Amino acid sequence: MVKSVTSFGRSGLYDWLIQRVSAVVLTAYSVFMVIYLLNNPDLTYAQWEGLFEMTSMRIFSLMALMSLGAHTWIGLWSVSTDYIKPMGYRFAFQMVTGAFMFAYTIWGIQLLWGL
Repeated sequence: MVKSVTSFGRSGLYDWLIQRVSAVVLTAYSVFMVIYLLNNPDLTYAQWEGLFEMTSMRIFSLMALMSLGAHTWIGLWSVSTDYIKPMGYRFAFQMVTGAFMFAYTIWGIQLLWGL
């Protein structure tokens, strides 16, 4: 039985499923935002603020933010395991990208929920 040291027990099917679900969420969010912006050509700050004061929009944005984090992590993890062969460099790359992803996600949550 072959076990990857950096996979932490995840299966390829699980990663594939997360990639697909997160892609659907990101696509839905992007389409919604484009349609909203096209339907509001003279968008004011008050309208924009009103949109993001709605709990449903905050939850949708949080789903998009978490999906972006998961999608990015799995994608960069896959690329790094395929193309960065020395274990030390790969580990460093994964730690740096993971730290940035974590920081950006926390920052996004703070912006979204006003924490």
